Amino acid sequence: MPELPEVEITARLLGEAVAGAAVESAQVTGISTLKSFNPPLDAVNGQSIEAMRRRGKHLIVDFDGSVSLLIHLMSAGRFQLFDKRGSIRDKTSRLLIRLGDGRELRLREFGTRQSCWAKLLTTEALEADPAVATLGPEAWPDPPPFAPLLKNSRPLNSLLRDQKIIAGIGRSWADEILHRAKLSPFKRGDDLTQEQAESLRNATVAILGDAIAHYTRVLKVPIPDKLPLPLTVHHHIGEPCPRCGAPIQAVHFEDHDMCYCPACQTGGKSLKDRRLSRLLK
Repeated sequence: MPELPEVEITARLLGEAVAGAAVESAQVTGISTLKSFNPPLDAVNGQSIEAMRRRGKHLIVDFDGSVSLLIHLMSAGRFQLFDKRGSIRDKTSRLLIRLGDGRELRLREFGTRQSCWAKLLTTEALEADPAVATLGPEAWPDPPPFAPLLKNSRPLNSLLRDQKIIAGIGRSWADEILHRAKLSPFKRGDDLTQEQAESLRNATVAILGDAIAHYTRVLKVPIPDKLPLPLTVHHHIGEPCPRCGAPIQAVHFEDHDMCYCPACQTGGKSLKDRRLSRLLK
């Protein structure tokens, strides 16, 4: 799933590439992609793109007519710029924004699900939309102190991924952040010491910042379908921990794996499943 670093670099690269470009037309090709009806999508026709920005995991495209397109890529969406216009028969396409110079911004989604979505809103109403209004503070670049923010009985991995608590972190980067902070993914938020909370905040800022810096170095338009994620723990099950050399292990859920180093994070304990993981403090 595209998370804060991936959405941030997408907004930066595409925003720079299309700033000032005029929109010729916009078309929805996904069955349930557009979640709004007022203003209508054709309200962007003839307008120029002012900027592209990010809020949490959401992309925002601002147009000069005081309307903004709010996009959530969900698990398999991509927002990309192409020099040539694509066919509406492309099964991956969900939303097409055709520019006057022949280029096309294209919201695409891979896999069988159609879960990515977009809303066209007045820029004034954007912050009040439930998708934005319910978001917590940004995880990067300057989140608030973590001790009060995460004071909750839930596990840290769950808290970091809760967009209402802190916005932008998902499964991949939660694993990386907790590994950097040397904290168990199942440690409770309200069990954090002040020192641990500060360490976790520092790890969050460093990990996300390093990822964005990596993307800045290696990516350019056109943005590839598969990004070169600089992950060292997530999806590295069985490989040596980059810090201590112990094999990376995982807790397996129905639709994802949560990866960790038992030597660095859990006092040498291996977490085989969720029932066992509840025993870990």
